[in-house]
Amino acid sequence: MGAGLRLGPMLRHVTDTTATIWVETDSPCRVTVATSWHTAGADTFTVHGHHYAVCELTGLPPGAMLPYEVRIDDAVAWPEPDSAYPPSLVRTVDHDAPARIMFGSCHTSTDHSARAVARYGVDMLRAYALRLADLRCGEGAADDSEPSLLLLIGDQIYADEIQPRMKAFLAEHRRRPGAPKATGATGTPGATDAEADTGTDAAPDADADGADGPPDDEVVFFDEYAELYRHAWSDPDLRWLLSTVPTLMMFDDHDIRDDWNTSGAWRRDIAARAWWRTRITSGIGAYWVYQHLGNLSGDLRAADPVFADVAIADGDAAPILDAFAARADDDPAHYLWSYRYDIGRSRILMVDTRCGRDVADDTRRTILGADGTAWLDRQVTGGVDHLVVASSLPFLLPKAVHHLEAWNEAVCAGAWGRWLRGPGEKLRREVDLEHWAAFQTSFHALGDAVAGVAAGERGEPPASVLFLGGDVHFSYLARARVRAGEARGTGTAIVQLVCSPTCNRMPPVLRRITRLATSAATALVGAVLARAAGARRPVLDWRLDGGPWYDNSLAALTLDGRAAEVSWSHSPDPRHTVSEEGPAGLAPTARPVVTRPGGHRLTG
Repeated sequence: MGAGLRLGPMLRHVTDTTATIWVETDSPCRVTVATSWHTAGADTFTVHGHHYAVCELTGLPPGAMLPYEVRIDDAVAWPEPDSAYPPSLVRTVDHDAPARIMFGSCHTSTDHSARAVARYGVDMLRAYALRLADLRCGEGAADDSEPSLLLLIGDQIYADEIQPRMKAFLAEHRRRPGAPKATGATGTPGATDAEADTGTDAAPDADADGADGPPDDEVVFFDEYAELYRHAWSDPDLRWLLSTVPTLMMFDDHDIRDDWNTSGAWRRDIAARAWWRTRITSGIGAYWVYQHLGNLSGDLRAADPVFADVAIADGDAAPILDAFAARADDDPAHYLWSYRYDIGRSRILMVDTRCGRDVADDTRRTILGADGTAWLDRQVTGGVDHLVVASSLPFLLPKAVHHLEAWNEAVCAGAWGRWLRGPGEKLRREVDLEHWAAFQTSFHALGDAVAGVAAGERGEPPASVLFLGGDVHFSYLARARVRAGEARGTGTAIVQLVCSPTCNRMPPVLRRITRLATSAATALVGAVLARAAGARRPVLDWRLDGGPWYDNSLAALTLDGRAAEVSWSHSPDPRHTVSEEGPAGLAPTARPVVTRPGGHRLTG
C-alpha cells in the first residue's frame, strides 16, 4: 500500500508569483503539487518518525485562483475522492487589489458536540470555512469576498489543556513498549544574583504532575505534539479552509505551555521538572515544522540553516531539530521567529513575543530580546499605506490592565523593596501579567518608534499603524493618539485590534471580572499605582472605541489604498444552531448562527 496524506495540504506563504504548500505524509515519499500549468515537487524529510514536505509553486500569474491537486508518488491524494467541498485553490497576491485579511487567535479543537459547544462556543474558523465554501459554490451573500490572507496569531493548539481523546492518546502512547522517556531536568544557564533573588520558593503552577514523570494531561514528546496538531487541523471543514486560504502563523504560550517565558523565575522553576527539557525541545521543534516553515518565503526557507540540515539529513533528522530547539530555548538570540510580509503597499510584521524574550535578569526584562528589538525597529518605518504590527499579545491593553502590569513589573524588579518581589512574582503568574505592558522597556521602544513614524520622522507617514493582537479571550478596538507635546500633528490613525478567541470562549465569571478592566475608576487606580512605582507615562494615549466582546470571533481587516476597515464576526449564543444543507450538497450539519455587524472605518 502506498503512502498517503496524514495532514494537509496547507496553503501557506504566497506572493504574486509563488505559493507554498505544506503536507505531512504517513511514510517517506515524493510529493508533487500541480495546477493546470505549474508543478512543484519535493521529497519528504523525516523527524521523529514523521514525514513532511514543503513544495513551492513558482511562475504563477498574479491575482490567480488556480485549482490544484497533491500527488504522492504519482497517485492523487488531494482532493479526496468524491469530496463534496469546492476545489482547493492556490491564490496568489494581487498587489493592486484591496487586501482582505482575516485574523484571530486562541483555537481549541473540539468535536462540535453540544457539550463542546456549550463549554467552548462555536468554532469560528469552521463557521468561516462553511461560509467560504458557500461563496465558492455561488451561494454566499453578496457582500462576502475572497480572503487574501488568514493570520493565526497565537494558541493554534493547547498543549496544556487537552481534550479527552488527546488524553486517551497520551495514556496509550506512554504505556506501549518502547515508549520514549523524558530527559532529566536542567537548570537555566547563566543565572545571575538578581534573578536568583526573587523571594519565590514555589514551582510555577504547583500542579500535581509528580516530581519526575510527565503530566498525564499535557503533551511532552514530539509524537504527542504531532498528534495534537493532527487533531487541531484534521477537522474536515477546517482542513479544507487551510488548504485554500493562504495562512501565516505565530505562536503564543499555550502552543508550548501556559505562562511560557513569563519571567526568569518561571524559567528556573519549570526547568527543575524532570520532563521539561523534553517538553520544550519537542514543542519548539514541532512549532518549527508545523507552523514556522510555512511562514517563510522560498528564499528565506532556502537560507534557513535548520531547514538545510534537516532536508538533507541521512535518515531521521530528529537529533538536528532537537539540538536546534534546545538551543533556541537556552539562547533567545539564536533564532529570529519574527518575520515580515508585504501585500500591496502595506507591511505586516508578525512579531514573536514568546520565544525571543530575554528574562534572564528579572530586573531588566525585554519581550523581544536585543535582536528581536533591533529587527522590529528596522521594520517600523513609513513609506507604506498601512503598517500592521501583529503579535499574539495586544500592544494596547485596557488601561487598568496596562497600569497594573507596569506596576507589577516595577515591583518585581524591586521598586518597592526586595521583600515584595516574591509576592509580585506570584501575582504576575496568578493573573497573567505578562503582556507588552509588563515589559516597559519594550513597550516604550515600540511606542516611541510608532510616534516617530506617525510624525514623519521615519519616512512618509502611513495612513495607519494597526496593532493586531489576541490572547486575552475578548475582542475590542482601541484608538490611540500621540500625546500632546510629544510629537507634531499627524494624520496617521493608530489603532489596536484584538480578536480572541476563535474557539475557547471565556466562562461567565471571568467575563464579569475582566469587565472591571474597562472602567475609568479602575484605570485611575492602576495609573496611580504605576506612577508610584516609577513607571513612565506612555507616549501614546488610547481608549476603547468598540467592545469588549466576549463571544468567539473572527475579524476581517480590509486595506484598500489608504482606506482601512475592520469588522468582527461573532457567534452570540452557542446554544443557537440550525440544521441545514452544507455547501454543494454536503450532508446536513448543525451550523452556528453567526452575526456580521457593520464595519468600523479606521481611515479614509
